[in-house]
Amino acid sequence: MEGEINNFIKVWFSVLVCLSYCYAISKIVSKGPSRLLCVLPIVCIFLFLPLSLHTIHLGGTASFFIAWLANFKLLLFAFGKGPLCSDPSISLGHFVALAGLPIKIQQNTSPKPLEKPQNTQNGQNKENPTSKQTKEGHIFVLNYAIKCILMIIMFRVYDYGDQIHPKLILILYCFHIYFSLEIILAIVAALAQALVGLELEPQFNEPYLSTSLQDFWGRRWNLMVTSILHVTVYNPTRRSMTRVVCHK
Repeated sequence: MEGEINNFIKVWFSVLVCLSYCYAISKIVSKGPSRLLCVLPIVCIFLFLPLSLHTIHLGGTASFFIAWLANFKLLLFAFGKGPLCSDPSISLGHFVALAGLPIKIQQNTSPKPLEKPQNTQNGQNKENPTSKQTKEGHIFVLNYAIKCILMIIMFRVYDYGDQIHPKLILILYCFHIYFSLEIILAIVAALAQALVGLELEPQFNEPYLSTSLQDFWGRRWNLMVTSILHVTVYNPTRRSMTRVVCHK
């Protein structure tokens, strides 16, 4: 396990160096084919970096962050699109965080105008925003505490896997993937928010409350992936198919 941790540190150090190179490229090479040629070697490196990790949690997480999301963001960056090009004065720290982590800066972060307090008959505020935020924070902590406890229980259940029906084990695996992914992304988002100091968009929207498959994939499950795939896969495919259909 110690060797795996060392490999994990080496992988992310390599990611930091590569992303610093890409940030420097943005100051020298203009967007388009020239920048794409400079970025393609980094894309290839990111495809192979996670292969040095062998555990499912570290290797799977690194593959998701680096080989998938980071590469998509870099390909968009090569053509002046995506979150890495949303602000021309973006700092190196923001560039590395946005490229290497599954986060997205909230666009509507402008402060809301102050509202006049609504007084009740006894002269006190009808609704206290501070108490409301505190309550939401408690619910947030309780939500993830319950999921962590359920994860621990599932690990104990796996010890008796030979005595449990295989279909029930598959259901547990599905919950395991969901809980582990949401917990990892929540930890990463909290660390990134503390370091970057910006409001981030939520990565999940209570997928267990989905009313349909479209609602699950499009509006609730792993919203970061949905937004990236929409720009990198859906829009180009739609434009290409529109040209083909119109040409015919």
